[in-house]
Amino acid sequence: RRRELQPPPPFPWPEEAAASMAVRGALQRSVVSPAGRHSASVIFLHGSGDTGQGIKAWIKQVLNEDLSFQHIKVIYPTAPSRPYTPMRGSLSTVWFDRYKISNDCPEHIETIDSMCQELTSLIDDEVKNGIRKNRILLGGFSMGGGMAMHLAYRYHQDVAGVFALSSFLNKNSAVYQALTKNERELPELFQCHGTADELVLHSWGEETNRILKSLGVPTAFLSIPDLYHELNKSELEKLQAWILKKLPEKPNDE
Repeated sequence: RRRELQPPPPFPWPEEAAASMAVRGALQRSVVSPAGRHSASVIFLHGSGDTGQGIKAWIKQVLNEDLSFQHIKVIYPTAPSRPYTPMRGSLSTVWFDRYKISNDCPEHIETIDSMCQELTSLIDDEVKNGIRKNRILLGGFSMGGGMAMHLAYRYHQDVAGVFALSSFLNKNSAVYQALTKNERELPELFQCHGTADELVLHSWGEETNRILKSLGVPTAFLSIPDLYHELNKSELEKLQAWILKKLPEKPNDE
């Protein structure tokens, strides 16, 4: 299941694209509730062209169960539809636009920044429900992991951690620029990448990790032999263990 390799849908009329972008309200989301008392949250962002419900189902298929916890709520939001340049402007559920799928081009910073604002309201909802920022993890698969890195390292450096599966940042990313001026302690990054990934090259993920580490981000980078642009059971089991390490049931300060 390679979530980012679908054939493009029919090219939309411009007014359809505009109407789709105009009706945005709160992001739709799919949720796995904790079995017990809710004391922490994970926001898991899907890859391009997918949905929250889609990646939740994909994870369940790979793990043979939901990614679920006694005390942690897992939230899978769905990106709004927007015209996506790598698909010749066709509508797709993507967190932001790209000029092309490459690490060697400028970022589409306007769409990244507007989505950071929308996702901030999701974080704010959790805080209003009594979950502290240092009990929230942000992460995702592919484009979702890139979005999470922008959201955390530019706007929410007080979250518990960040994870990025098969993800990358462009060279000269706004994330790198933000961190060159940073002096505070940064959330840990847990990154996984398949060595056989043909869409988002393993070397792009490795370079992202190396640069973030040089800018003061505590990082872990897990290379998965022969894995393409997809999720994998051992990767998700390691992610589950890392989530529990970052968000233990009883925090140290309680």
